[in-house]
Amino acid sequence: MTASPSSRFESLPDSPFPRLNALIEGIEPGRPPLVMSLGEPQHPFPKFVMEEISRKSALFGKYPPIVGTAEFRNAAAGWLGRRYGIADEIGTGRALDPETQILPVNGTREALFNIAQIATPPEKAGKRPAILMPNPFYQCYAAAALAAGAEPVYIAATRETGFIPDFEALPEELLARTAMIYFCSPANPQGSVASLGYLQRLIALAREHAIVLAIDECYADIYDREPPAGALEAALGMDAKGGDPFANIIVFHSLSKRSSLPGLRSGFCAGERALMQRFRNFRNIAAPQVPLPLMAASAACWSDDAHAAANRDLYRAKIDAAERVLGNRFGFYRPPGGFFLWLDVGDGEKAARELWAKAGVKVLPGAYLSREDSPYGPGGNPGTAYIRVALVDGVAETEEALARMAEVL
Repeated sequence: MTASPSSRFESLPDSPFPRLNALIEGIEPGRPPLVMSLGEPQHPFPKFVMEEISRKSALFGKYPPIVGTAEFRNAAAGWLGRRYGIADEIGTGRALDPETQILPVNGTREALFNIAQIATPPEKAGKRPAILMPNPFYQCYAAAALAAGAEPVYIAATRETGFIPDFEALPEELLARTAMIYFCSPANPQGSVASLGYLQRLIALAREHAIVLAIDECYADIYDREPPAGALEAALGMDAKGGDPFANIIVFHSLSKRSSLPGLRSGFCAGERALMQRFRNFRNIAAPQVPLPLMAASAACWSDDAHAAANRDLYRAKIDAAERVLGNRFGFYRPPGGFFLWLDVGDGEKAARELWAKAGVKVLPGAYLSREDSPYGPGGNPGTAYIRVALVDGVAETEEALARMAEVL
C-alpha cells in the first residue's frame, strides 16, 4: 500500500552538503580553502552562449512552450545522431522523432524527479510499487520515489560489481512490483560506465517486467578514453516492442556538465513515444519551462561539439595529474567517465575532517551519497570507506589540492 502523506518523507535521505558543513563546523581550514566537494563545473563556458542570449533577449517577454522550439529539439536530435548514431528521420526504423520524443527540461534534476510521478502506479503486483536505484545514488532519485508513493530500493554498486548494480540478480518478487529503475552511466560518484551489452540486458529485463528505465546520462560527453554507450543506442540493436525501438526507455541529458553551464538549468529527455506523450502532458501543467533565450543558447550548445571536446581535454588533464600524484594509493583508478575520483580512504568522514583541518581541502564523505544496503545487497553502507573528489576547478588548483591530499592522507 502507498505511504500516507504525513509519513511519506520520513525516510528521505539527508542532503549531503549540510551534513558535510556540520561535520567540519568550527574547524578552521589548515590552508587556503580548495573546494572539491561539489560537482559544479568551473571551466569556461562557450562565448557564444551570452551572445545568443543577448540576441534573443526580447523573448524573455514571452511564455516559453513546454515542448520548446523546433530549433532546440532538432539540435538535441542532431547531437543524439552524431553521438549515438540515432537517426532522426521518420520512417527509417531507427527514428527518434524530434516533434514527439524530445522534451526540453529545466535542468535534468527537475525531470528526473517528475518522471517518477507518471511512471509509478498506486500498486504493482498487488503491492506497494518499488523504484530501484544504485547505491551510492543521486539523492533526487530517492526523493522522487517517495513523492510518487513508491519504496526506494537501493542496489549496491561496489568494487565487487564493477561499481554497477546487478539488477538481474534481484528476486522475481521485487522485480514484479518494480515500477521504475533509475540508472546513471557514467555513474556519479564512481565514474563507472555500462557496456552496450549491460544496457541491452537491462532493457530486456525492464520489458519483461513492465518497468520504466530512467537512464541518467548527464556525464555522457565527459569520458576518459572511449565514448560511453547510451541506452537509446543500445535499444537500436534489439527487437522493437510494439514498433517502438525505444519502448520502456527515457534518457536524460544536460548542459551542466557537457558545456560547463550548471546555472543555465537546461537539458532534455528523450525516449519511448507513448511515455514521452504522458510526460509532456504532465509537464504541461506541473513543470517549469526553459526561457526562450536560454533555449536558443542551449540549441547552439547542442549543435557544437568542439567546446565539449575541449572541456573533455581539461578533465583528462586533471585525471592525468591525479594518476601522477596518487598513483596506486586509496584504490585509485582512472574513471572511465565523469569528473569524480572515488577514493577508498578507510573512513570517509575521518578523512574529510582531516583534509579540511590540515590541508584546507573540502571533499565529500562517500557515506553521504549512499544508504544502508537493502535486504537484496551485502549489507552496510557502501560509501563509508570512500570520499568523492570533484575535479571541477582549474588544472593548477586541482594539482595543488591533490598534492595537499597526498601529504595528509
